Order: sequence, then structure tokens, then C-alpha cells
Amino acid sequence: MAGGGSSPELVGAVCEAGALGFLAGGYKTAGGMYQEIKQVRALTSRPFGVNLFLPQSGRPADPAAVEVYRHQLAGEATWYDTPLGETDDSRDDGYDGKLAILLEDPVPVVSFTFGCPAPEALAAFARAGTYTIVTVTSAEEALAAQLAGADAVCVQGAEAGGHQGTFRDEPSDDDTPGTGLLTLLTQVRESVALPIVATGGIMRGAQIAAVLAAGADAAQLGTAFLCCPESGAHPLHKRALTDPLFTRTAFTRAFTGRPARGLVNRFLREHGPYAPAAYPEIHHLTAPIRKAAATAGDAQGMALWAGQGHRLARELPAGRLVEVLAAELDTALSGQAHRSAS
Repeated sequence: MAGGGSSPELVGAVCEAGALGFLAGGYKTAGGMYQEIKQVRALTSRPFGVNLFLPQSGRPADPAAVEVYRHQLAGEATWYDTPLGETDDSRDDGYDGKLAILLEDPVPVVSFTFGCPAPEALAAFARAGTYTIVTVTSAEEALAAQLAGADAVCVQGAEAGGHQGTFRDEPSDDDTPGTGLLTLLTQVRESVALPIVATGGIMRGAQIAAVLAAGADAAQLGTAFLCCPESGAHPLHKRALTDPLFTRTAFTRAFTGRPARGLVNRFLREHGPYAPAAYPEIHHLTAPIRKAAATAGDAQGMALWAGQGHRLARELPAGRLVEVLAAELDTALSGQAHRSAS
């Protein structure tokens, strides 16, 4: 939920209701992340987590492909009366600075997306008393996380909204959807001995019960909380989740250069087929367009990240939503126990 959805207010409300809130560290400076951590600590004394983006591995983006896409977006820049962004040479999102802050002033949990930290980094977090979780999209990635020393893995099914957390995103990779959550859970459960957090399309307590029955130890929800008043998501984004105008989601590189699931809108349809594998260069390139579209009240030019269950989103305060999900989970588990006893 990087990019604004995961606000300190949302994290604090989720934690106070008894769940584990996560603060997104992506797309922030190290100092900005630290200020938001301080805000969370002022809102709750309960445990919380911080998510970090790993530096991009693999081959650098093709500058020629990025320039071709820049020319393709010229019409968007004219339409929204804004210049296109400059592609950034940095591919690590200030990772080292964020690691230093989190090791100097530890938080209870740190999770990682887009790769697995070095064993030395995971060992340093262990010494600091921080529990570490690595997002994985395959059994092979889960095994790599276990060998590196992670405490747990977050198994991300193809149903998940936003960026897929795959370790490598080479330009030659295709953008076909990955493995569905329940199948992936089974594959990972049979491959590693680590605790598993399941994520991807989960919107109801009964779905939490389903992934627990499939071998997960916990569930992670993102899209379900985007509509909450404490969420930092743009109001247009919140409304789009249940707007009949947006009927489906799809993977696209159109906004950031990395495959991510979002609501299908005009920008995704027109530019998705041509966007190169170039993250974070494309993210920087399109950022002014996305901001201008939001300012203009035009959801057709925004990155509307959403999981496949987006139509099930509920506009509830975050604490109340946690309570509802917990009650639904209890009902589902009671039903499972009754059926087992019958």
C-alpha cells in the first residue's frame, strides 16, 4: 500500500483494534519514513510493522525503450498540462538509509518486497529483536528467504492488488498472472518450514479462515482497507473500488514499469501494451501525469491499484472493519469445527 494508502492513522487504528498494522516505507525518503514511524508510535503502543522495497536486481532498464514510452506519453502530458517526470538514476528507493534507521531504532516487524535481503541484514534485524517477513510469489523464492534467515514469508497470490513482489523482473519476462493464492500456499507449505502469511484478494473473514485451513498462519489484507476513512488513498481511488464503471482488474506496467494489478481504466488500456519493463524509471516518468489526473478529478488517468476482490470493499472505519473481519472469521471457524464434528 505504498504511495499513500498506508497512512500512520490507518496503521494506528488497525493496531488499536487488535490486528498488526503495516506502514509502507516505499516511495518515501528515509527521513520521511522515520517521521511516519514516530506518528504511529504516538497513536498506538501496540506492535506494528514497516514494509521496505528491495533495490532492483537484474539488468538495468533499456534507455531507448524508456524514451520510446516517453514519446508515447506526450499526448498525456499535453492533455493534463504537465511535464513528464525525469527518470531517476536511483534504483534502490533509499534502501540503505531506511535499513540504518530501522536497525538503530527498531520496530517490531519489518517486511520486504521485490526481493530478499542479504543474510547479514536479516541477522542484524534478528539481533535488534525485529521479526522479518519476505514477500514471495513462488516456492523457489520462499526457499531462498528461508535460507537467507527470514523469520516468515508472505505468500502473495496473483489475486493481490498493486505490485507483484517477485524477486526478479527482467525485461524478457512475460506479464501473465502468477499462481493463485490457494495453490501457491500449498506449494510453499510443502517447500519451507517457516510461518506463512497469506495475501491476495482476501476481503472477508471466511476467506481468512480458508487460507488458514490451507496452511497459512496469518492473513494480510490491503485492498479491504483502502476505503477506510483513515486510509490515505485518494477519494477517487476509494470510490472507484466499488464504482460499476470499473468492472475488472488487470496486470499492467503502464504506470510504473513493473507488473501491478489495478482497475482497468483508459490509461491502462491505452498504454499498458506498450509500457517497457523499466522500474522505477516509468514510475518517475508517469508520476506527474498521475498527480495531475488526481487533481483534475479524472480517475481514468490514475493508478487505481486493487485486488481482484475490490467490489467487496466496505467503507468502514479501520477499527470497525477489523472487528467485523474477526467476527466473520470466528463464525467461519465455528462452522468448520461443527462440520468436522458432524
